[in-house]
Amino acid sequence: MMANRLSKIVTRTGDDGSTGLGDGSRVSKASHRIHVLGEIDELNSHLGVALAENLPDTLRNSLVRVQHDLFDLGGEVCIPGRIALQEVHLARLEADVATFNSTLMPLKEFILPGGCRAAAALHVARTVCRRAERALVALAVNESVSTLAPQYLNRLSDLLFVLARSANQAAGQADVCWQPGLNAA
Repeated sequence: MMANRLSKIVTRTGDDGSTGLGDGSRVSKASHRIHVLGEIDELNSHLGVALAENLPDTLRNSLVRVQHDLFDLGGEVCIPGRIALQEVHLARLEADVATFNSTLMPLKEFILPGGCRAAAALHVARTVCRRAERALVALAVNESVSTLAPQYLNRLSDLLFVLARSANQAAGQADVCWQPGLNAA
């Protein structure tokens, strides 16, 4: 438990442009590791926005589990060498994709991000997830990153796509199909 760990919010320790990692070391706020942490935090915040919408309980429960996973992933990034995500996390994402996708009409064309507010928020989260994945892969070029971490984000972006479609379905809203060349004439 964290006890009183977060009781002092203003510490001034970052005023010099550095921040502390979970292992006690200090790094520049401009470091790539801190950039990745910010991307994961932003993704989790977008999921919070989606959760503020009216969602079916099954979809809501899946997203809340993901939010906890993202904190675990942040812990991995914040403490180089730490492993928190396991194969079971990937398997759960894949199972959720299969479960939610099984109730959707098969896609015959690309869809545009949109529909109801919850779906739009999930599409934004999906794009932020892809950005976080790219940042994590770039970090792994020169620094320690678990092999499951980028896989998790890759599977999560798939899940967010399916959940956006599921949110539209639950709201009685059709997916917005791409119409190539719509404005060409």
